[in-house]
Amino acid sequence: MKTQIKICGLSTEASIDAAIDAGATHIGLVHFEKSPRHVPLERAAELRNHAGNRVKTVLLLVNADPKLTGLAIDKVKPDVLQFHGSETPEWLKLVADNSGLEIWKALGVRDRPTLAKSSRYVGAADRLLFDAPARALPGGTGTSFDWSLLAGHDHQLPWGLAGGLDPENVTEALATTHAPLVDVSSGVESAPGVKQVDRIAAFCQAVRDYDASK
Repeated sequence: MKTQIKICGLSTEASIDAAIDAGATHIGLVHFEKSPRHVPLERAAELRNHAGNRVKTVLLLVNADPKLTGLAIDKVKPDVLQFHGSETPEWLKLVADNSGLEIWKALGVRDRPTLAKSSRYVGAADRLLFDAPARALPGGTGTSFDWSLLAGHDHQLPWGLAGGLDPENVTEALATTHAPLVDVSSGVESAPGVKQVDRIAAFCQAVRDYDASK
């Protein structure tokens, strides 16, 4: 099975086209004002329309209140809603039941007990993204975690790997974790929020080379 690829934090039509041309299965749009990758909802809607049905569009929110969450869904109409804050399983299930959208939840991994707690999202999220622990920002910081923590973990939900991935280390990350999906943001940038077409292509090619080697 091909590894799914999400290129997150896109903010231009050119970077979306580059991700799609390189073989990404998902693109991520960040609506979080503290992030250097933040896009206003109106702009996110334009980018989502540009992507069309060529790829799945993921809208990332961080601790958004009910009003903002509803507005974001109505304006952007994403395929997937990704929550990257301290959102509870109960809130995720409520959003899922009322929106019909695919729901992802990012979780910072510090140790094995953190992984054990992920089971509480069964029935609330469609996919978990295991990421580096939050620092000043909840994601997109270019830091990774100990991938060996995922070795042998009994995953009860579809999942993906995020945090510190780049074209140079994604092969090792896949060999260690066997992740069905990889999510990259800062690892394909020249500066925070500035995507590089060649690094997007290199990242996707590294994933496809890994798939072909199995």
